[in-house]
Formats: sequence, structure tokens, C-alpha cells
Amino acid sequence: MRTLLLSTTMLTLATGAALAQEGEPRYGTFGFDVEGMNTEIDPGDDFYEYANGTWLDATEIPSDRSNYGMFTVLSIEADEDVQVIVREAAAEDAEDGTNSQMVGDLFESWMDADAINARGLEPARPYLDRIAQIETHEDAAAMFATVHYAAPWAAGVLPDPADTSRYTVAMSQAGLGMPDRDYYLNEEERFAEFRQAYVDYIARIFELAGIEGGDEKAAAILEFETALAEVHWSQERQRDIQAIYNVMTPDEVAALAPNLDLVDGLDQLGLGGVDSYMVTTPSAISESAEIVANTDIALIKDWMTFHFISDRAAWLGEDFDAANFAFFSTTLNGIEEPRPRDERGVELIGNQLGHAIGQIYVDRHFPPSSKEQMEGLVGNLTSAFRVRLEDLAWMDEETREQALLKLSTFEPRIGYPEIWDDFSGLEVDASDYFGNRMRLAEFQWQDQVEDLAGPVDRREWGWPPQIVNASYNPLLNQITFPAGILQPPFFDPAADPAINYGGIGAVIGHEIGHGFDDQGRRFDHQGRIRDWWTEETNARFEERADAFGAQYAQYCPIEDQCVNPNLTMGENIGDLGGMEMAYSAWRDFAEANYENGEAPVINGFTGDQRFFLAWAQVWRRLYRDDNLRQRLVTDPHSPSEYRTNGIVRNIDAWYAAFDVEEGDELYLPPEERVSIW
Repeated sequence: MRTLLLSTTMLTLATGAALAQEGEPRYGTFGFDVEGMNTEIDPGDDFYEYANGTWLDATEIPSDRSNYGMFTVLSIEADEDVQVIVREAAAEDAEDGTNSQMVGDLFESWMDADAINARGLEPARPYLDRIAQIETHEDAAAMFATVHYAAPWAAGVLPDPADTSRYTVAMSQAGLGMPDRDYYLNEEERFAEFRQAYVDYIARIFELAGIEGGDEKAAAILEFETALAEVHWSQERQRDIQAIYNVMTPDEVAALAPNLDLVDGLDQLGLGGVDSYMVTTPSAISESAEIVANTDIALIKDWMTFHFISDRAAWLGEDFDAANFAFFSTTLNGIEEPRPRDERGVELIGNQLGHAIGQIYVDRHFPPSSKEQMEGLVGNLTSAFRVRLEDLAWMDEETREQALLKLSTFEPRIGYPEIWDDFSGLEVDASDYFGNRMRLAEFQWQDQVEDLAGPVDRREWGWPPQIVNASYNPLLNQITFPAGILQPPFFDPAADPAINYGGIGAVIGHEIGHGFDDQGRRFDHQGRIRDWWTEETNARFEERADAFGAQYAQYCPIEDQCVNPNLTMGENIGDLGGMEMAYSAWRDFAEANYENGEAPVINGFTGDQRFFLAWAQVWRRLYRDDNLRQRLVTDPHSPSEYRTNGIVRNIDAWYAAFDVEEGDELYLPPEERVSIW
């Protein structure tokens, strides 16, 4: 399990590195889609609707999507670019073992639907036979400790929080088939419907596999997983780094769940021989072990059989694939139809062999000038945050010194990695899709095992460069901005600078801010879990965070479901801090590059107005109701509406930019506005 992990030289404010380059911006005349606004709405009443209302009303979610927004637009475009590369590889008579051969043959094996349908469940039979041979709970425990089978616990390799120059092994709860424990325990009617649909889906999988008694097996599996859900930790509890950082010796791990033979299992997986393990959810693992021990072995075998088939439904032919889609995509997310097969194939390549095509993608779609401009923006945001830290009134000097030290060691990574994943030794066969996927799983697992033996290589990326996302890794203090997200509307080299500061600038600030959010602040400048906060400053931080959380607890996009501020706190703080940093950087830039320090008015919008509109534009998104339900339960990000309105209403400069006054719906009295960073 590679974690989401080149230093760059920071450019000074006056270099003009973030000035617009020649060419036409992607959106409108200055980088913002004015036509998508709804100017009949007062920005002080609903800024998200004001900035995006016409687009929201005119846009429909495609039938093969659960939601649709700016991230989706860029992802579709990136997939189209990648598909060209993939098809070129498929048409090439490449030498065995080369990236082109593996990409082309994996794609070809997926596209041969007739061959997959003809084989059906046959390639899975040897693995299902191994489950059938289980006779005791000890046999099952041994099977849990393999790459391919469902288990009530999981393990992976990550940098050691005690010494991030080396790797360690982390263990966690596992075993549920639905997205989260809430799907089993929530008493609301819609979740009861999800549970019934899950039972029907399990029974359908057994029917397709020719296994009798599917209805009874399905009901028993739901009951078993519900018992696991009752002891699983919630999503918000798993966010608490102080709760999940539990270091245990091998003897302590063995005592945690004796009937699961965890130490022998770890050794079987190649993860043995270490001094200690990080056990993230110890009570869930121990109590799950008791549930397993008290469950009839026949049910355990049924559960493992169901998950082996379900997890590989698309590998086993159209009937299994259709049943899986009907439950996970349609029932749980409202998606009406699957994407075309070739698009799914491109997604497959991106997920499994993303680095194998990443170099070509970067060469074609990410010019050096964009990297240079991004380096300037990152430098400006970092400088702006440094000044904010130096002037932060609620932080004492002892804590400030450590915060500035941490900021000084941030490592930005822009566009693409310095080194690329090596797939040497991986066997990919154009006529064996099932085998390809099984070998990929084994190859990827062995990659983790090999990591454990060596020092942490800070140059590695867990993502390919074409992904539309950004990240912060607290263990390595790295912020990463792949080429895929460095496109309009987030980043447009030809856009007005205010747009780039309000778009990608605030995203940069967001990722920097994760190093100082409610959990990221628990790590020091070396990525170690260490409390470097004084008691007084810590209390002041928590007072602000609590007030901010109270705001978000009031946001209810679905009648029976509201935002969980404990789950979304880190991302909400990232959004607020990111906008505060980006606005400071924007003002510094404006003062250094415009006469009298003010950007010109464009299309009737001031520079500050354009800055805030850019932030609202990147969060344009529509959700299907059930997808939004799932996100409210599992996603640490708030829905897009609140990533806009919930942030700007706390920033004084937004009030001034749009003449927001008392009586407007988003208005907060100055004393109720939250400013953390």
C-alpha cells in the first residue's frame, strides 16, 4: 500500500510568475464562466447560487455518473487524453515486459467481453475451491492472511510515524460489504431499503454462481456483517490520530485476537519480523475476532465466497457485472447506466498502470511553463502563510516557532514524479483478464512488502500525474499537485491572476492548511506524531474549531441528513485556511504588480470579486440523492455548496467585495466569524 506522498525553489512575489500568459482563457474572457451565474440572486443570500445558478439549472448529471461538476469535467478530459495513449499502446507490436505491452494487453483483455463472458466463473473456481476446503476456524484464519480473500482485518505498509525515514505495518478493521457501518445501523427508512437491496444482491450472486440456498445465506451474511458494523469504529473516530496511533509489539498483537493468529498471518503476508505494529482500531479487531469465533464456520465460508465473487464481478462476465452495478452503482448511488466499456477500460488502466502512461500524458498535456507558474503560486502562498503565522494573535511564541519550522520544511511536488513506478516482472496476457487482475493484485502487494525492507523513498508518488486531485501527506510533510488538476477552472495559465489565486491558489492553501488542521497539527516538521502545542494555544485552536464545527452542523442538504462536522472538520479547516492564505497572497501579488495595488475591473468585477468567484466556480457540482447520502456518511469533504457558502461567510474581505450586510442570509456578525489561520 503506497501512501500518498522534489523540492521546488520558491519564487518571490514580484517575479510576476503568476501573471497570465498569452492565449485565451478556457472560461469566459478572464477565466470565469459569467454565463453560468444567476445574478438575480443576491450574493449575500446564496453566493454559491449567485456564482453558479444558471450552470446548475442547465446541467444534467449524465446517466452514467453519480455526480457531476468541475472535477468530473477534468476527469473526463483526462480520460479522453489517456484513451488515445492506451489505444496507441494496444495497436503497437510492443516487446514483452515493456510498459506499452502491459498497457495494451491489459486493455485488450478487458475489451474482449466475449471471452470474459465465455469463461464466466470458471477462472474463479480454484479460488472458490480453496474456500470450500476450509473445515475449521483455524483454517479460515489462515485464509484471511492472503492477498485475495475477505477478512475481518487488514494490513498495509506506510511510513512509521515514530521515524518517517522507515516503513512500518498498520493494521485496521475490515469485513463490511456496504460503504460504512452506518449502512447497517442507521434506522432511517432509506438505509433499511439499502439493507434489503444488499440481501437481494447477495442472493443474486449465489444464484448466478449456481449455489443453492442463496436467500438464507444472504440474510445470515447481513446479520454477520451487522455484528461487525456494531463494533467497527466510526469514520470520525478513525480521523483521530491520537486514537488510532496504537503501537503494539508482536506479543501484544497476538493477544489482541488470539483466535485469528494475527502474528502468523502477518508473517504469511510477508509483514512479519518487525519490532512493532501500528494498530489503528484495536477494539474493533479484537471484538470482530470474537464475533468470528462465535459464528458457524459454514457462514464464514459463505461470506468469503460471496465477497470473492462480488469483488471480482466485472471479471466474471456480464451477468455478474450487471448485478454488481445494479446494487453498488444504481441502488447506492443512483447511476442509471454503466459507462461505455472502453471508458471503463481507460479507468482500469489509470487505476492499475497509471504510471506506465503518465510520462506520455505529461509530455503531451503539461508544459514546463505551467510547472513554472505553479511553482510561483506555491511560493507566494507559502510566503503569505508565513506572514499570517508570524502575526497570529492567538498563538504563543513557543508554538509559533514550531509552526514556522514545520512550514519551512513543506515539500511541494508539482505535475509529475521524479521517478516512475516500475512494473518489471509483471505478466500481462491479452487473453487472460481474470489472471491479469489477480497477478496485478499480487504484484502490488509484493511491492508493499519490498517497501517494508527498505528506507522510505520520498520521491515516490501514490498517484499517476493524470489524476484530478491534490493531497497532503502528514507523515512526509509533502503537498502534491498532479498535472491532472492543473487545468481550468482550477489553474489556467491564460486566466486573470485573481482567478488562479481564488482557484488553484486556494487549493494550494488548502493542502498547506492540512498540515495545521485538527489532525495534521498533531504531526511535527519531521512527520512524527508529537504534540508540539502549548496547552494555552491548543485551547484557543479548539475554541475556534468548535465554533466552526457548530456552523457546519446546521447544514442539511437532505432532509434527514446533515453535515457531520466531526467527520469534515479537517477539510473544512483546509478550505477556510486555504482561502485565507490565498487571499493574503492575492493581495500581496496585487500590490506588487498593479498600480495603486488594485487590479483593474474586468466585465464589471473587481479583482477581489473575481478571486471569490473563482473559488465558487471550482465547486460547481450536482449530486444524485443517494450519492449525496453516501458522501454525508463517508466523505470527509462537505458538499460543494457548503465548501463555498460555509467558507466565504467567515471572511471579512468577501463582505466588503460584495457589499454583504446584516439581513443577508449568509451574514454573520463579525464576532461569530471564524478565522483560524
